[in-house]
Amino acid sequence: MGEPSVTANALGTYLRDRRTKLDPKAFGFSLERRRTTGLRREEVAQRANISSTWYTWLEQGRGGAPSADVLDRISRALMLTDIEREHLFLIGLGRPPEVRYRKNDSVTPRLQRVLGALDPSPAVIRTASWDVIAWNRAATLMLGDYGSLPPHRRNILRMIFLDPHARAAQYDWESVARHVVGAFRVEVARAGAASEVAPLVDELCLLSPEFSAMWHANEVTGAPGEAVKHIRHPAIGSLSLEYSAFSVDGRTDLTMVVYNPATPEDAERIKSLGNGPEAAGRRTKRSKRNTPPSRDR
Repeated sequence: MGEPSVTANALGTYLRDRRTKLDPKAFGFSLERRRTTGLRREEVAQRANISSTWYTWLEQGRGGAPSADVLDRISRALMLTDIEREHLFLIGLGRPPEVRYRKNDSVTPRLQRVLGALDPSPAVIRTASWDVIAWNRAATLMLGDYGSLPPHRRNILRMIFLDPHARAAQYDWESVARHVVGAFRVEVARAGAASEVAPLVDELCLLSPEFSAMWHANEVTGAPGEAVKHIRHPAIGSLSLEYSAFSVDGRTDLTMVVYNPATPEDAERIKSLGNGPEAAGRRTKRSKRNTPPSRDR
């Protein structure tokens, strides 16, 4: 029998590779009498607070599967990035690690440019706690002037339950609100953000009996990746928007939501909002229509 193949011991191969890329001096270890680059096995074990024998066995493909706690310690000892940590868990346990929610209310300039390029489709980026942290001009015209609100009020649940204008825009407010609460509950749990949103939930329960009742009903719903949303706008009347939600690559805590005009006419009416109230009014007079209710956001 020969040595295990690389694929047979993917975990050991990956650990050894990460270990040899670290600078011992950066961690306070002596550079004397080293025959190989990087950290020694016992030095990784020391940083991870596990036995050097157990760590050696892991690199050699012996001793069975490690626990999630051991892998977490090793990932910190090796200074792994989030994506490297995820890969470590996938090859070590066959599953990703539990989500570690970290609040970050900023987006890159590139993401902001993507939002701008989507005009006339309203588009926003929301966090796992459903705070809107970026938006484009069409979103300001159609969904609300987020820029005029303090950051803590740019929350979709706050707007749904506490803003009368947001309520009036929905054809079937109760159905929409109930669906939003159920989807919010699921996304918060998936992101590991329960403690982060607890103050928001407590506040909404206090300020909105309707939210309190829906929240304590413990219903869960999946946010649709695609759907059609029907809304009323005070300047251009009723229109239909195709709702699509996308994960943001490299930011598991963020979702990009795009509301694409369902028809060319709807797109033109949104554009007319940017041309002033008179143009929007003319569009509205030519386009009075009744639209069926929707459960979408």
